Amino acid sequence: MSSPQSGIFALGAASHVYVELDRLGGVSAATLVGAVATSRELQTTMDAVNLVAGFRPEVWREAMPGDAPTDVAGFDEDLVGRGGFAMPATQHDAVLWLSGGAHDTVFDVMRRTIVSLAGVATVSDDTWGWPYQHDRDLTGFIDGTENPSLLDAFEVATIPEGSPGAGGSVLLLQKWRHDADGWESLSVAEQEAAMGRTKTDSVELDPRPDDSHVVRTDQEVFGKIFRRNMPYGSVSDHGTMFVGFSADQHRLVAMLQSMAGVTDGVRDAITRYAQPVSGAYYVVPSTESLRRCVQREEG
Repeated sequence: MSSPQSGIFALGAASHVYVELDRLGGVSAATLVGAVATSRELQTTMDAVNLVAGFRPEVWREAMPGDAPTDVAGFDEDLVGRGGFAMPATQHDAVLWLSGGAHDTVFDVMRRTIVSLAGVATVSDDTWGWPYQHDRDLTGFIDGTENPSLLDAFEVATIPEGSPGAGGSVLLLQKWRHDADGWESLSVAEQEAAMGRTKTDSVELDPRPDDSHVVRTDQEVFGKIFRRNMPYGSVSDHGTMFVGFSADQHRLVAMLQSMAGVTDGVRDAITRYAQPVSGAYYVVPSTESLRRCVQREEG
């Protein structure tokens, strides 16, 4: 049986960093994948950190054609919805997500990892995240109320056995910058209407406004995903790093289209107070697939 990367399900870390990489000119997909896999193998054996590695779907498919989901594609075009609202495509070749209990340890391990990859890739973006008030995002609402339990998350997030890429996952990574002034100018009732939940205890409103975030991302409609979102940024520039894992990319695509109002012209109210500034899809291979890449690199 293929095993997903354990860091996907490792809850409770106090420090997170997301690093997106692009391969250098002349570097093959196989070389990039082998180098990242080797670095991950080395770094996750020390310092009590979790390192999750993913690749642009086309890069992974080129490097490991027999172990790639066939219907997953990169975020290569902006998603444009109602009123010109757009979710930008900022696809890169690889992503590393490192999490741990101490910021200095996470920093040191990520720095070593980046240095080890200097000959094959360059850092295009790095973003630091941290938990806020246990399980809330920077809007003040509880984040991930509909997340499956860890008992169910494996099935939700992992490509099933017998399918290409078994044991892997599809990751949607988006950075959403908050309009804090606009959001905080709303009354609590207006915020709750936009979210579709109560602010204190995250109970769904009845009825739910059609443009509420709860309705526009209803997992009973689009399918279950496993979210590992984190707040990011500074006091003056901050927001939410959306980190969504799924066994099926179509669920993620459908949710984004719904939020943007592509399908029915109704745009998610949250998009008036949070603006996506990045967007990428990555294949997060199983641990066995990554080890095969390491062995091939060593051979």
